[in-house]
Amino acid sequence: MPKLVVVTRDGSEQTLEGQSGLSVMEIIRDAGVDELLALCGGCCSCATCHIHVDPEFANKVTPMGEDENDLLESSDHRDERSRLSCQIQFNDALAGLRVVIAQED
Repeated sequence: MPKLVVVTRDGSEQTLEGQSGLSVMEIIRDAGVDELLALCGGCCSCATCHIHVDPEFANKVTPMGEDENDLLESSDHRDERSRLSCQIQFNDALAGLRVVIAQED
């Protein structure tokens, strides 16, 4: 199984088993990482699954959509690596993807 590396807000790192077809948010949530609230359940209607994608994978994840961009506009912690984890579908090409959970707004 491909791996997903998650860095929590305190800097600790966890390596999770990724599953193709699930979103990055689903993988993190299902692993019990409580910092990722994902209040809307992956419907792209909140920004509580905000992450920062490792620059090495910036060109490997799907491009950001307009709705995702609009939601991220409300975050004080947005940067060029910001994404909503519910909008990134995990697949074998993303094996080793490293993400940092964004600070809470």
